[in-house]
Formats: sequence, C-alpha cells, structure tokens
Amino acid sequence: MTATPDLGTSQLASPDLLRSVFRQHAAGVAVITAHCETGPVGFTATSLSSVSAQPPMLSFGISTGASSWPAISGAGHVGVHILGEHQEQLAATFARSGADRFGAPTVWHEGPEGVPVLDGVLAWLVCRVVARVPAGDHRIVIAEVVLGDHAGSGRPLLYHQGRFNSLRD
Repeated sequence: MTATPDLGTSQLASPDLLRSVFRQHAAGVAVITAHCETGPVGFTATSLSSVSAQPPMLSFGISTGASSWPAISGAGHVGVHILGEHQEQLAATFARSGADRFGAPTVWHEGPEGVPVLDGVLAWLVCRVVARVPAGDHRIVIAEVVLGDHAGSGRPLLYHQGRFNSLRD
C-alpha cells in the first residue's frame, strides 16, 4: 500500500508554487557567458541540463526579461561554466542585476569564438547555439558542445532553499 499525499496543503498552479517547490530541489550552479557588440555578458543559471551525448548537447533556460537575453538571443556561441564551492561570490555577482560582472575581481579571458571564459571554474564548455525554444516567459537554449575543459579541482557549488550551498560528507 502506498501513502497518498496530504491534499489539505495543496495549492493550485502558480509562479509562487513553482518557485517554492524548486527551492526544495538542489541544483548545480553555472554561469553562462556570451559576447555581443557592447562586450561580454553573462548570468548565473541553475537550469543547466545535459540533452544528448551524440552529438554532445546541453540546454539552459533564460528569462526574456533578463539583461543578458538580448545578447543570448543573437549569440552564435555561448560559454558554460560549472562553478566550485569556492565561487559563491562569482555566482552572486553574475546573479545580481546591474553588477559589473566582468570587472575585478572576476578573472576571465576571451576564448574560442570570442566567448568569455571564466578562470578557476571546475569545468567549462564553448557551445554553438542550435535552438531557442519559447517556454512561457523564458527561452530554452539548446547548444552543441564545441570544446571544453574539465580539469578544474574542487567540489561543486549548489543552490538550494534560495541560497548557495556546499556538499557535505
């Protein structure tokens, strides 16, 4: 016999319900970057997902109201960076509206296809954007991996309950 959920606390679908449920879901933290005419852009994402191994593809979501969306909407290539637990401040900088995301203390260099590549991350990829799929007030960006590096060391940064966290043993 399986237990039935307590329907006494259930709520109708709403943005608040979705946010509350996903606060219970721990997610890895990534920074997505791109280059546009005015310079580098980037944002913190917890919606990164592997899509396909052959060819290697991934996806991430971005709000159409995000300051980075105009650049991402026209970018041919993006950078995807997996952050380590030592990079909580970097994640916060790229999540903060109006922040100088590429100014000191952020350390980065121009990578292949002009994509900004962040230094000191656990892993990074440069990807070719193949689709932008409408999904409500967001777009799901699907991108094919061109090249990358997974040689960083450390443990991943996580996002849970509305804040950044580290893994515990």
